[in-house]
Amino acid sequence: MNTAKVIERIISWLDTYVAESKTNGFVVGVSGGIDSAVVSTLCAKTGRDVVLMNLPIHQPADQITRGEEHIEKLNREFNNVSVLNVDLSSLYNVFVDVYDDQIRGDAGDDTALLVLGNTRSRLRMTTLYAVAGTRNMLVCGTGNKVEDFGVGFYTKYGDGGVDLSPIADLNKSEVYELGKALDISKSIIEAQPTDGLWDDRRTDEDQIGATYPELEWAMQVWDQYSGTPPVNEFSSRQKEVFKIYKERHNANKHKMVPIPVCEISDDLR
Repeated sequence: MNTAKVIERIISWLDTYVAESKTNGFVVGVSGGIDSAVVSTLCAKTGRDVVLMNLPIHQPADQITRGEEHIEKLNREFNNVSVLNVDLSSLYNVFVDVYDDQIRGDAGDDTALLVLGNTRSRLRMTTLYAVAGTRNMLVCGTGNKVEDFGVGFYTKYGDGGVDLSPIADLNKSEVYELGKALDISKSIIEAQPTDGLWDDRRTDEDQIGATYPELEWAMQVWDQYSGTPPVNEFSSRQKEVFKIYKERHNANKHKMVPIPVCEISDDLR
């Protein structure tokens, strides 16, 4: 990958999109992970106004620290960057009480944990859009290709609720390449990827059962063979990874396609 040219292309694309949309700049949620670090840096480099938001909800201290250090670095280096720190923990706690009292019913622990994990993401999305709407700005997505179009590893109307996606055509490994070229801190580059939606510090690999390099391989094979590769030629681990990819991709396809619309024919009108 021509990293320098890719960086230049994305910065130009972001700048053009803002100009054509007649908005004032970008709002980016910064998590302490590589994707949001790269996206926030690229947005800052456009010269447009950028609001970086730290939105913790009972986050582990190291995640908060990584995000804060990155935000502070960009705030020092770019005059067009401003910062908002909004701790959503108390708001989330109120929702948890309502959920337990009025909504949960007989749902098991696993179901409840998933619902509440997605709720964290949706609270952050709502906050990002509150800021964007107030300032006539765009919410900039931080999803990469294998997350957004491979396994659908994001929350629908949570971190998937954005106005534009500058790195969604880049694999995770390519995002890391950009991160190194953009001088993203070593602590972020070396951190285990996590969506930050759980109290037990589980990583993305813990949840998915495969690493991002493995998922990138599976996505490439899926695309190459239109979903039906010669599985009998795979190693046992490759079979396992491909099974994980296929199941995730099919289960989450609803996130990757337009919302179904019930079309009414002219003869029924």
